[in-house]
Parts: sequence; structure tokens; C-alpha cells
Amino acid sequence: MKKIHLLLLSVLLLSACSANRVTYLRDLEEGYVYPAEVRSELTIQKADRLDIKVTCENPELAVPFTKAAEESGVSSSNGYLVDTDGNIVFPLLGTLRLEGMTIKEASKFIRLKIVEGNYINEPIVNIEFLNFKYTVLGAVGSKGVFNSESDRVTLLDAIARAGDLAANAKLDGICVIREVDGDRKIFMHDIRTKDIFKSEAYYLQQNDIVYVQPRYKKQDAESRTIQYLTLASSLIYPISLILSLTLPNLKK
Repeated sequence: MKKIHLLLLSVLLLSACSANRVTYLRDLEEGYVYPAEVRSELTIQKADRLDIKVTCENPELAVPFTKAAEESGVSSSNGYLVDTDGNIVFPLLGTLRLEGMTIKEASKFIRLKIVEGNYINEPIVNIEFLNFKYTVLGAVGSKGVFNSESDRVTLLDAIARAGDLAANAKLDGICVIREVDGDRKIFMHDIRTKDIFKSEAYYLQQNDIVYVQPRYKKQDAESRTIQYLTLASSLIYPISLILSLTLPNLKK
């Protein structure tokens, strides 16, 4: 019976090793310095929510903007919604088109509008995204729409937050779907290679869709076989142990 136990335990360990044979970024070299790619600046899109604060050296001059925002129901939690035309309605300045601008460009644009309106000579405008979200679908542990408090989210961050890749994930079939100038652009990645760091889509943008393709049916069948073997071996061992303890008692 001890020999049977050892045999079953060996099968369990071998099955577990087979199920976890994937190595990410396998071509990285120890001690080698890999330069970090410069992240492209995010641009404001429709349905974005922006936290926009106007301040200056004399706080009293900025009060009309703060008061008008509060009266219109704008708070630091919901911010200003970019509508379907790419506009926001800003206190005292009216309708402003921000779609397609970076945060820096939008800040400069609003500052100029405030100066042109003779409200404040040297205003300070701070803008932040409030609803940085992305979607993860396909062969991952947990699919869904994810919100991030930071606008710095990498493709690896997204995969990790989605519960890692599933056993049937196609490692060279990880794509990011992004809307660019009204068109959808697809970026393909192989998570086994360091080239993923060079991708234009390594840093996600708001509303990106990460889709992990499943492997082909033949490979899926192999993965299921490994899973079944692992499950079977994990169940057989405790059952055999129970039998080894109870059978002698029954014979007595």
C-alpha cells in the first residue's frame, strides 16, 4: 500500500508540473539592462470623466469657478463628462471641446480661455482622469471591465488583475483592441518574449480591450487531459489513504 501511495503522489506531482510549464518573458537575460519605452500621452475621449480644478495665487479669484461647479452638481467624484460630441460644459466658459487633447493641451487650452475672459491673469489648471477603465476578455481567470485609480496600466498589469492567463490561453495571441481616430486598431503580442515591452499598446489607454485568444481545439484537448489527470490523481490519493485505514478495521 505504501508503494501505491508513492506512485500516486508521483503522478500528482508530474501532472502539476505539466500543467504549469509556461514561462513568461523567457528570452530575458539576467543582468542585462532593458531600456524602458516612453509611454505615449493619453488623449481625452468621449465618455471620459475629468476632474478639473482651477486655482491661483489669490484663492478668492478662483471661487467663482468652484462655486459654479458646485451649483451645477459637479464634484471631485463625478467630474466633468465628455459628451458624445467631445465637449464638456465648464463653469463661466461654457462649452469646450477637449476630445483628442492630452491633459497638458487641455490644461493650456482652459488656462487661455480663463485669461481671455479676464477672470484670472495667471490661473493654474489641474486635470486628472476619473474613469480610467479597460476590458479583459478571452482565456483569462476573470473576465470583465476594470477601473483603475491610475492612468498608468500595463498589459501585464491587466492580465494579472484578470487572474492571469487561463490554461488554454494562446501565448502569442494576446491582442489589444484600441480605437484610434474613429477606427479600431489591433496590436498582437507574444507574452513569451521581451518584445512585448516595445509594443505601442504595452501601456494601456482608457477603453482599451484586451483579448486573449484560446488555443486550437487539439491543444485545448491536451490541456483538458492534463487537468483531468491532475484532478483524478488528487482525488485518488486521499481515497486510497482512507481505504488503507478502514479496510484493516473491516477485516477485524
